Amino acid sequence: MRVNQLHPWPTTVAEAEAIQDRLRLHVELTGPRAFTLVAGLDVHYVDDERLTAAVVVLDAATLSVVEQVTVPGKAEFPYVAGLFAFRELPALVAALERLTVTPDLLVCDGYGLAHPRGFGLACHLGVLTGLPALGVGKTPFVGAHTAPAPERGAWTPIVLAGATVGRALRTRDGVKPVYVSQGHRIDLETAAEQVLRLSPRFRLPEPIRRADHLARHPA
Repeated sequence: MRVNQLHPWPTTVAEAEAIQDRLRLHVELTGPRAFTLVAGLDVHYVDDERLTAAVVVLDAATLSVVEQVTVPGKAEFPYVAGLFAFRELPALVAALERLTVTPDLLVCDGYGLAHPRGFGLACHLGVLTGLPALGVGKTPFVGAHTAPAPERGAWTPIVLAGATVGRALRTRDGVKPVYVSQGHRIDLETAAEQVLRLSPRFRLPEPIRRADHLARHPA
């Protein structure tokens, strides 16, 4: 699949923040509500510098694997809060470009609008690819929320500076929630619906679970 090269990879914090500020203006918060092919993206760090990026494309109806790709790489940017995506984006983009199919939705292990600059990994990948994208975090990052009720499907809003930037969403009864935020070309209700639908058995959505396993154990 094709990924648009909308900017060079930054080498300084100022360059990275400028890219986020510019591309944030291109984020769209509405889009399709149904998807046929869903891709999960994740990165596993072999050590402080070396990593493996994985993309797994699933049939949205059956959750069977359609295609999967791994790419070895290295962290391309220092660890800076709010700029973590730049460490992983080059390898993730390389993995996406090796796909022979184009997914309808990207499910990212990370954040979208729930980000200090309102432009997390899911936003960035969505804008670069032009595809609907959402972020699923394992832990809260920014904003405030109350704990959702204990049953599957319960949620509470994540609020940052007076705006709703995501949901704390319970995907299994009595299990701690995940943190869902819009990335690009998707509304928050649809993003939460998709995360629930893609999590029939486990806390994390199947696309991310499969990508995590593949990144840790590349073929």
